[in-house]
Amino acid sequence: MEFLTAVHTDIGIKKSTNQDSALLLEAKSDVGNVLLAVICDGMGGLAKGEVASAVVIRSFKEWFYTQLPEIMTLSDPKDRIFSSWEKIAFGCNDRIHDYSAKNSVTMGTTLIALLILGDKYYIINIGDSRAYRISDSLVQLTKDQTFVQREMDMGRMTYEEAKNSPQRNVLLQCIGASNFIEPDFFSGDVHTGEVYMLCSDGFRHIISSDEIYERLNPYVLVNEQSMNDNAVYLTELNKYRQELDNITVLLVKTA
Repeated sequence: MEFLTAVHTDIGIKKSTNQDSALLLEAKSDVGNVLLAVICDGMGGLAKGEVASAVVIRSFKEWFYTQLPEIMTLSDPKDRIFSSWEKIAFGCNDRIHDYSAKNSVTMGTTLIALLILGDKYYIINIGDSRAYRISDSLVQLTKDQTFVQREMDMGRMTYEEAKNSPQRNVLLQCIGASNFIEPDFFSGDVHTGEVYMLCSDGFRHIISSDEIYERLNPYVLVNEQSMNDNAVYLTELNKYRQELDNITVLLVKTA
């Protein structure tokens, strides 16, 4: 399977630093092409969120080159992928948490990672960055680990109430700022002609699902130039509508 890709990140209209970090790696192997995509949305004063997100990104980059080659030889690598990712998340959580305690700062980061290996995808999620699949419709593959999502799951809040709630950005957990983290894992089949989108929450708060689909569906994204152009367009639309957060979006089209 071949991949078309695009990554776009923007500091936004208010913040002095971009605390989002993104990673996109591809490799050819005996079992086909493999792709790893990661977005981390850091948080913390004095650019400490940028440090937290970079720590996680570096750990996944190291995993791609040191552990994945052996994992790829397994007939069913799912459990090994998820267990190794869980160890990365736990290790980064301890490192960032210890650094914060020693330096009297608060810092943390969300994590969304997507691996496409063969005809399968594998996802880990901590926080409220998201993964979507776009084909004939826009489908959210992850569930936010947020206060408002929990309230909706419990039937105590409607979607419209959650969308407009002042607590919509309250995370239940994130790497570095939580004593204990519990990642969510997802997997499924990959088909040609699909678009996979990862994004930080700054990308999708103000624009609608219909606007995302209109610009990022696989019938519009015919090459990497169109992917980049439409990622930039939606980012600028967010800024025009006064999105205050950093904005990051990563696109992968299977071809």
